[in-house]
Amino acid sequence: MEHPSKQVNRRSFIKKSSLLTLGTLGTATVFASPHEAPLSFTQDRDINIVGPKEGYTPQIGTLVSMLNWMRMVILSPVKNMSVADLDYLVDENANSIGAMLMHLAATERFYQIHTFENKRWGDWSKADADKWSVPSGLGAAARKTIKGNTYDYYLNELSQVRENTLKELANRDDEWLMTVDKDFPWGPTNNYCKWFHVCEHESNHNGQFKFIKSRIA
Repeated sequence: MEHPSKQVNRRSFIKKSSLLTLGTLGTATVFASPHEAPLSFTQDRDINIVGPKEGYTPQIGTLVSMLNWMRMVILSPVKNMSVADLDYLVDENANSIGAMLMHLAATERFYQIHTFENKRWGDWSKADADKWSVPSGLGAAARKTIKGNTYDYYLNELSQVRENTLKELANRDDEWLMTVDKDFPWGPTNNYCKWFHVCEHESNHNGQFKFIKSRIA
C-alpha cells in the first residue's frame, strides 16, 4: 500500500512492497490473564458492545471488539454458501467470494508478521510466502487456484489466523498499540492504525460480498 495521495490501492501496495509476492462468526476470546492461552473462541454475548474487553488493556480491548464485530458482519452474507456460489465470478476479471475470504486471512497474517514479529516487507518465511502470496494478490492466480473449497474451509482459515491475532494482542499493552512507525509507506503510522486497517479492510470487502451475492442466479 502507498500513501493515499499517490492513489494506489491496498493490493498494489502489497504487490509493490517487495514481499515475496505478497479479516468464526462474531468471534471473541476471553483470557484469564493477558499471558494465558484463549479459553474459548466462540460467539461473544456482548458482540455489539464496542469497548474494553476482559483480558486486554483498554485500547487493545476496544480494538478487539471492533475486529470481532466486523468479522461477524462480513461472514453474515456468505455463511454456509455452496462451493459453486463461493467460486462464482461476476466476470472474467472478478474475484470470487472464496478467494476474497482467503485474501482477508492473508492480509491479517501480513499484519501479524509485520507488527508482532517486526518484519519488513519481503522478510517472510517460505511457508508464509507459499501459503499467502496468491490470496494476498488475488487476480488471475487466485481465480486459477482458489476454488473448490467449502465455506467451512475458509472459515477455518480465517479463524486460525484470528485466534493467533487475539493471543498476540493479549500479550501487548496500549503503549505498544500507540507506538508510531515513522518509516511506514503511508507516513508515520501507529500499530492502532495498522490494526484498525485490518478491520476497515474487511468492511471494504463486505460490500463486494453483498454485490456478488446479489448477482448469483
